[in-house]
Amino acid sequence: MSTATTSTRSAPRRRRRKDDTKLAMMFIAPASVGLLVFLVWPLLTGIYYSFTEYTTLTPPEWVGLANYQQMLSDPIFWTSLKVTILYVVINIGVQTVVALVIAVLMQRLTQSTLLRSLVLAPYLVSNVVAAIVFLWILDTQLGIFNIFLQWIGFDPVAFWANETWVIPTVALVNVWRHMGYTALLLFAGLQSIPSHLYEAARTEGAGEITQFRRITLPLLRPILALVLIMTIIGSFQVFDTVSVTTQGGPADASRVLQMYIYQNAFAEYEFGYASALSVALLVILMIVTFAQYWMSRAGQSDLD
Repeated sequence: MSTATTSTRSAPRRRRRKDDTKLAMMFIAPASVGLLVFLVWPLLTGIYYSFTEYTTLTPPEWVGLANYQQMLSDPIFWTSLKVTILYVVINIGVQTVVALVIAVLMQRLTQSTLLRSLVLAPYLVSNVVAAIVFLWILDTQLGIFNIFLQWIGFDPVAFWANETWVIPTVALVNVWRHMGYTALLLFAGLQSIPSHLYEAARTEGAGEITQFRRITLPLLRPILALVLIMTIIGSFQVFDTVSVTTQGGPADASRVLQMYIYQNAFAEYEFGYASALSVALLVILMIVTFAQYWMSRAGQSDLD
């Protein structure tokens, strides 16, 4: 009797599990199709094209490692890589410091929702719009900032036309746009730090700087490492700001790697070589990401 009753009860459970599996597959299917169509397939296609000579006018012709050999001897590629690394260093360095200061101030001084919204406001502006606005503001002749510099007695600065200033200018435009979003991510990490640790530190006479150095930074490390990985990956792929403002000039001083890939693909129709450059960028990002993850011990927390 009990055996029959148990089997009778387990049958609906099995049917329910099967129904749940079907329902789960229905929900997963659109995302899975999108992943395959818009990520996996383009990735595999790009890797294949990197071993071919392809100009869209003729079928791809297999050339093996010829594109990679050309890349290693291409001075413009190495210049673009150096320019990109310079941009990443400036962007990540300034953005992380500013965002961390904003996050700490929000935690210590106020937790107003309105203030968080204001901090996030620049992130809601697209890169193209931000680039156009700063292109006008920093214009050598008519830009408000250069008019202000002249008013206080300085000569105007050619932010977009000077080889020394162009990459720091591009970096600071993107710092302005992304620092609020980065600050909110760090602020969320700060919220996970137990408040009793700060109370104990203050009881022992520790000042704000000591608390930040001995408590905040060590316990924020996993979130900070994650934020750095995300921002570095995004920084290496900078394109739209450069495309709108300088087109890679002056004299290749702002020709970042993504700009060089775009020019090879859509200006010179060398899709095979552009694909090889894209694969090289992918490999660089993978190496940087894994190295940073390992060195920062992002998977470990000092709270454990």
